[in-house]
Amino acid sequence: MAFSPYDLTGRTAFVTGAAGGIGRATAVLLARAGATVHCADRDETGLSGTLTLIGEQGGTAHAHTVDVTDRATLRAAVESAGPLQVMAAIAGIMHTSTVLETTDEDLDRVFAVNFKGVLYASQEAARSMITHGVRRGSIVTMASGAVDAASQGLLCYSVSKAAVVQLTRTLATEVGPHGIRVNAVAPGWVRTPMTQRHGADRQEHVEAAMARMSPLGRVGEPEDIAHTVLHLASDASSFTTGQILRPNGGVAMPW
Repeated sequence: MAFSPYDLTGRTAFVTGAAGGIGRATAVLLARAGATVHCADRDETGLSGTLTLIGEQGGTAHAHTVDVTDRATLRAAVESAGPLQVMAAIAGIMHTSTVLETTDEDLDRVFAVNFKGVLYASQEAARSMITHGVRRGSIVTMASGAVDAASQGLLCYSVSKAAVVQLTRTLATEVGPHGIRVNAVAPGWVRTPMTQRHGADRQEHVEAAMARMSPLGRVGEPEDIAHTVLHLASDASSFTTGQILRPNGGVAMPW
């Protein structure tokens, strides 16, 4: 077999939000790359579908029914997976409200999943990697293109994702001496069940508008983002940490 820096054979990966969308695409791709993938989500039906897809392609996967806002349950799932080499903290939710309409309940619900859920997953993965002496560990968090531009009506979502960016940078500086890399992915508009629910009443209009903003003339697919996660999870990015990768079709081009 030819050498590939993307080969994850013999490694164990843990993916949150694996029941659908970007999480499912990531779990399937990591398994195709050779990893044993532990798939976590609170949607048991969706998890079952992800495991079926992985099994049909000859991969190995395990399901964990987990609410990422429950630290104890997430910790138990990570511990049961054994020594981790890869954590992809992808679970997230979207909420629409203007700044003036945003309530405490909105903030608490979105931050519990989008920030605390990523924090808990990153903490537990880092502890597992350090405890087991893993020297090629990779933690990948999920930010958003919303961190690069004002996103009207998405206060809770965009601010929670901005918090993920700073978490990523801070954790990278703290666990780097252990050989662990931490990076974030900030996708542009991706066609997923979550974005379809968000723009359900005007989906075609939203996607068309987003496609026009991209030099490539299209919106993203979950597989586009999964390939970026695979890059960060693999040895192909062995000198990359504390970075924000932006598979966004060129919609935003920050320095």
